[in-house]
Amino acid sequence: MTQRALARGAVALGLGACTLAAAVAADGSIYVCTDAQGRRLTSDRPIAECSDRTQRELNRNGTLRRDLGPALTPSEKAAAEEREREAAEDRLRAQDTRRRDRALATRYPTPEAHERERQQTLARVDDTIKAANARIGQLAQQRKAADAEMEFYASKPARVPQSLKRQMADIEASTAIQQRFIAEQEAEKLRVNARFDDERARLRQLWARPAG
Repeated sequence: MTQRALARGAVALGLGACTLAAAVAADGSIYVCTDAQGRRLTSDRPIAECSDRTQRELNRNGTLRRDLGPALTPSEKAAAEEREREAAEDRLRAQDTRRRDRALATRYPTPEAHERERQQTLARVDDTIKAANARIGQLAQQRKAADAEMEFYASKPARVPQSLKRQMADIEASTAIQQRFIAEQEAEKLRVNARFDDERARLRQLWARPAG
């Protein structure tokens, strides 16, 4: 090789080194790609001419940091954002599930503790039903007394006092209210058992996990 060729090579290498050095970003990144015209481009930031193709991000020493894919179209970007939103929601749901599992296992460390609370909860509902039934019994006694008074007016219904009519109407309405309340409490017992059954199914898995 002639001295002139060697000199030209040295100059080319020097220029290449200068170009590469100029392309180094403040954080040490170098972006390299080949555009649609076949030109090899280098920059200290993502290269706009290569937005439709993959470009390489290099470290200062020339090793690959990562490959940057083509720029997304608006529809592709929207789809990617939707996927990320769904993934974030999934992560939040998983965190919430773990939180609830920890709280459940802490509250009910054993099957006996869980069953004990079920029975206590049902007992409170039963007490409420008993109180409503007792109130219905009181109303029945009031109705019996009112019926006896109504018998006095059996032959002259037009003379039944308005106060007695209101009393009987009130007794009937109050009895109906208590009966509806009892039906609601019976439905509440079904909901309580369903909730504890669901918890028990989940707790079986949590109790089976190794401690710690």
